[in-house]
Amino acid sequence: MNESTPSNETGAPAPWIQASAGNSSLELSSRLPIFLINPWDIMLCISGTIIACENAIVVAIIFYTPSLRTPMFVLIGSLATADLLAGVGLILNFVFQYLIQSETISLITVGFLVASFTASVSSLLAITVDRYLSLYNALTYYSERTVLCIHMMLIITWGVSLCLGLLPVLGWNCLEDYSSCSIVRPLTKSNVTLLSASFFFIFILMLHLYIKICKIVCRHAHQIALQQHFLTASHYVATKKGVSTLAIILGTFGASWLPFAIYCVVGEPQYPAVYTYATLLPATYNSMINPIIYAYRNQEIQRSMWVLFCGCFQAKVPFRSRSPSDV
Repeated sequence: MNESTPSNETGAPAPWIQASAGNSSLELSSRLPIFLINPWDIMLCISGTIIACENAIVVAIIFYTPSLRTPMFVLIGSLATADLLAGVGLILNFVFQYLIQSETISLITVGFLVASFTASVSSLLAITVDRYLSLYNALTYYSERTVLCIHMMLIITWGVSLCLGLLPVLGWNCLEDYSSCSIVRPLTKSNVTLLSASFFFIFILMLHLYIKICKIVCRHAHQIALQQHFLTASHYVATKKGVSTLAIILGTFGASWLPFAIYCVVGEPQYPAVYTYATLLPATYNSMINPIIYAYRNQEIQRSMWVLFCGCFQAKVPFRSRSPSDV
């Protein structure tokens, strides 16, 4: 894959947007001189670093806290693991893009990113299903059947994500046929269309489930009000807060991923790469916001964080023997 560095009329290096082989689409791990560092790639790397740090803390807390073994925290751990891998993938993509120029590494990197982000989006769907089941079947939620259901969702989530991530490596790429490239090289148009269709299906299913969850929450609040013969202000506030939280969760997810998914369908490879970067960067923010919504706002995880950090801090404090004046 031969690519030349574009230049303007003055002979100076052209801006960071580069068209390769007549294709101006974004190319993951493309070959660029080290002095032509794309500012968008820097922002993606910074985003990946923040994502990796945030979710590494969540994974460590869930892994080292025995009390966080319920189905809900297992799914949150799956989401944090997927986002952690996505953050690492963004960092590796930046490193390989400017240090190692290899088509094989390019395919592995893009496959790793596809698998990680697919697992992240699928984990969000699994969490939504779990929340719906916890409300719909509240009496039987903590049974062995629920645990089996959670394990099956995890197997399907990571199995499908791994398969989609392996597609570019197994030959579903456009390295030999540039005409089949999508807005993100080396992914083909059919590959990107499949990923976008999967996202739209997950988004619609999540929207449907959250509407059902809102109905269940409102119905429970109404039943409590009937039992107490009046609707208290606390019940109204709690119901409004629950519905608002669901709206924030779904709104954040849609605002992050919908622009990129839509552009993957309507965009053409000859469009300027800035359009791809401008829609891809907000999509990575979803993995940055996920630990805040699903983990750091949880009281049990907050308590475990406090214990973990206090334990680490106290372990570094030197022991001082008590003097007679301390008695």
